Amino acid sequence: MDTSSNDTMSSLIDSALARLREAGYKITNARRTVLEVLCQDNQHLTSADVIEQVEARDPAVGRASIFRTLELLTELAIIRPTYLTPRTPNYIVMPESGHHAHIICPQCNKITELGDCEIEDLIEQIAERQGLEITGHLLEIYGICPDCSD
Repeated sequence: MDTSSNDTMSSLIDSALARLREAGYKITNARRTVLEVLCQDNQHLTSADVIEQVEARDPAVGRASIFRTLELLTELAIIRPTYLTPRTPNYIVMPESGHHAHIICPQCNKITELGDCEIEDLIEQIAERQGLEITGHLLEIYGICPDCSD
């Protein structure tokens, strides 16, 4: 992992921990470890992926603690579930800005992240038309990727 990736991961973790503290929650080992796993490479992970990676880092963290942490982080909008399959959510860490957008191929489940700048104009247009002050968004676009359209 390069320095900028480490900085991004550290920034995401620090932001998430600060949001937990602001909401009045203690920073437990389970919460910190789950956040570290979720922030590593900022990937979309299923709960099974999270369990596997947390257990590899710290076998003392139990599955119930992992599920409670995922639920808490979701309630606090620190993470958001996305559904590639109807029954199993993938979790993503929301940046402090509250803005996240990606494209999902429904055939292979490949996820392509979109930078904020790619959709910022659209979000501003929607806000203006609707008279809103946008505080965040999670935008999912579904489309067949080039690999699957061959």
